Amino acid sequence: MADKRAKRIAKFIKPLRVKPGSQVDLCDFDPRYKAGMKKREGIELLQTGVSLLAEYQARLAAQDTHGVLLCLQALDAGGKDGTIRHVMSGVNPQGVHVTSFKVPSTEELDHDYLWRYARKLPARGEIAIFNRSHYEEVLVVRVHPENLNRQRLPESALGASIWDRRYREINDWERYLTDNGFTVVKIFLNLSKEEQRTRFLKRIDLPDKNWKFSAADVRERRYWDDYQEAFSEMLSATSTPWAPWYVVPADRKWFARICAGAVLAHTLIKIDPHYPVVGDQARRDLLATRRDLEEEAPEGAPADPYKAEHGLPDGGDEQ
Repeated sequence: MADKRAKRIAKFIKPLRVKPGSQVDLCDFDPRYKAGMKKREGIELLQTGVSLLAEYQARLAAQDTHGVLLCLQALDAGGKDGTIRHVMSGVNPQGVHVTSFKVPSTEELDHDYLWRYARKLPARGEIAIFNRSHYEEVLVVRVHPENLNRQRLPESALGASIWDRRYREINDWERYLTDNGFTVVKIFLNLSKEEQRTRFLKRIDLPDKNWKFSAADVRERRYWDDYQEAFSEMLSATSTPWAPWYVVPADRKWFARICAGAVLAHTLIKIDPHYPVVGDQARRDLLATRRDLEEEAPEGAPADPYKAEHGLPDGGDEQ
């Protein structure tokens, strides 16, 4: 963490982190907060975050020991898609996969509620992004408890304690993942009701945005207060030392993207993956192979074009 960039990012995201064990009320979080930052400054910080992400993602993939799961939660029009697109713009797409969870299928409903999410977890060396996540099971399902009927739970699994039990199960599942080398980082994009209304109208006003509009999303606004309560309880119960929540102000898209990028970069910096170092025998094999390749150089061509281009000395162990 000696890197100045890393220190700057850690300081920037600290106010966003939900302290484990704290009681959260979303009314205490300002969706328009921007840390006194101007947009021009924010663009520079986002570029720093994207650069760090690219650097550390390459290390993560090469080391092939850890994996990262990023969970994005927000209400409709919260900016999840745009956040993913901008934050991940500089990384290698081979090492990242995004899953958007929709209404569960018949097959998914035939399994426990975490089954479909477990199938999309990252492999070692990968970053997986959940666009909506297993937290839908304590958000949408809680606001619309009729969805529990579709899950065909036994009578013993129902009752008022179901939500506390699910919080515990989710915390235990995330602890299991982190204990096995898979870091879980969770971001809630906190959007105001007025900003959501504005974004819905924009989707209607602009023809190229019409496809994003859904009347069902607008109908869901009737449950705004219920969702605010469900989010507050979820954040209180499931922000843990091993998998903390970050509440990101989402009314300003540019600032939300900076925050999300900084949180993910901070996560990778804490993992601190390194490129593998080959053993002595493998190193000797590399040098022998290099000599063979250098001997194949055409007449007049440098034996090792890379070394010649970068002014590296002949011989020795440099690559």
